[in-house]
Amino acid sequence: MKVLLVGSGGREHALAWKLTQAPELEELHAAPGNPGIAAFGRCHPVRAEDGEGLLTLARWLEADLVVVGPEAPLVAGVADELRHVGVPVFGPSSGAARIEGSKSFAKDVMEASGVPTAESLSIARPPCVIKADGLAAGKGVFVCHDQAQLDVALHAAASFGDAIVIEELLEGEEISVFALCDGARALALPIEIEEILDSVHRPVLAELAARGAPFVGVLFAGLMLTDDGPRVLEFNCRFGDPETQSLLPRVDGDLLGALTRAAAGDLSSVDLEVADSAAVTVVLAAGEYPAANDVGSPIHGIEEAEQSGALVFHAGTALKGDRLVTNGGRILGVTAKGDTVAAARERAYAACDHISFPGMRYRSDIAAMAHV
Repeated sequence: MKVLLVGSGGREHALAWKLTQAPELEELHAAPGNPGIAAFGRCHPVRAEDGEGLLTLARWLEADLVVVGPEAPLVAGVADELRHVGVPVFGPSSGAARIEGSKSFAKDVMEASGVPTAESLSIARPPCVIKADGLAAGKGVFVCHDQAQLDVALHAAASFGDAIVIEELLEGEEISVFALCDGARALALPIEIEEILDSVHRPVLAELAARGAPFVGVLFAGLMLTDDGPRVLEFNCRFGDPETQSLLPRVDGDLLGALTRAAAGDLSSVDLEVADSAAVTVVLAAGEYPAANDVGSPIHGIEEAEQSGALVFHAGTALKGDRLVTNGGRILGVTAKGDTVAAARERAYAACDHISFPGMRYRSDIAAMAHV
């Protein structure tokens, strides 16, 4: 098979790493890719949002499958353009991707399908949550405990557009549940949580299909485990980033085969094997992230981190001549596996100690609550 992977971040690097393990893969191509992905396949200078360019590239490559990583091209309809000319795509149509592209649309779908979610509020008063209605690159949700936070949130949300969604503030533990979807069926990845799929993912799949927008791709539900049960915070229409960097190292089964069958509309016979081990990912970010990116600073120590047993996924890197440099806000994702979460965490942080670039910083509390 010839596969074209769309995107340039750590999520796409993790997908490239996993897809190349499939025995049926003949060629891996990426658009635009990054220096990490280039170790697994050929990168092409086509932007992820360039539907016409991707279409031309996919046809020139005679791609058997296109896997779209980021949300922006999916919401913009890249998958529709490819499917229109018969190119198999793993990724939802623009109509189905509205589940992430519009918070108000997602609320309407959840209400129609009976999915438990945060209550919508007509007036913004604390405590509450303010959400920009459209895509905001993960920066459009504001938790407001008091009026001062609310004032800041309303001003910040307005920068993403006029429409906002106001919700009750939920309390509890937050989890993410991913499901591979073929338009009708949902397969949890990497663990089977059938109760959540039955109450969250499958009703949404049925509602989207009834609206003429069957969802083919990854339906990513962010949930809060409240005292009243799981409640949906948001839906995303793609693999999470950096969740994917911890998720895929635990998948032992044939991911490429699963994505191919999902794109063909039939996951009925797919059963992805998952390892019992744990995985932890630590993101190494630029010094001013998220306020600003870092471009052109030399990166050192990746080889040593990999020699320690960790996986290092490129999220914001570039080549300057033959030298690897920073090119973004999130620069690298360092992933390590272990028999327990605590063991994986220790190995991930030990690997981080090998890597350096000017201003590098990372959270020290990832998986800190792990005791198993």
